[in-house]
Amino acid sequence: MEIAVMLRQALQEFVVPTRGRGFYEITGEVALLLKNSELHTGLATLHLRHTSASLLIQENADPEVRRDLERFFAQLCPDGAPLFEHTAEGADDMPAHVRTALTSVNLAIPIAHGALVLGRWQGIYVWEHRHAPHRRQVVLHLLGE
Repeated sequence: MEIAVMLRQALQEFVVPTRGRGFYEITGEVALLLKNSELHTGLATLHLRHTSASLLIQENADPEVRRDLERFFAQLCPDGAPLFEHTAEGADDMPAHVRTALTSVNLAIPIAHGALVLGRWQGIYVWEHRHAPHRRQVVLHLLGE
């Protein structure tokens, strides 16, 4: 017996305004776009259209986790390090690119029962690596049934 499955897809783009370096949770916005799509099972793929910010899934309960991550990366890749030649946009320019290279601009999250399959304390974040405010573009591709 052959079962045919009709997959549907949706593509949404939204902007995340940042106020400078830090974490900006987007879990609620992604969950709302998923709800509006009426998909019940599938995959959500997110892509950040920038090279000086990242997407990540991280703990959303204790803000100390995000502060510790920021302190760790500040030591790992300090602003203004003499190692870097690319400083066209300031001392945080190349460190922002390195931070992005060490993290990711893409995420894939399963969808089950019409919801994102995230752990109890997991949230989706845009991690802004620059000190200046930006308008970060996130593309969400939903595929499923």
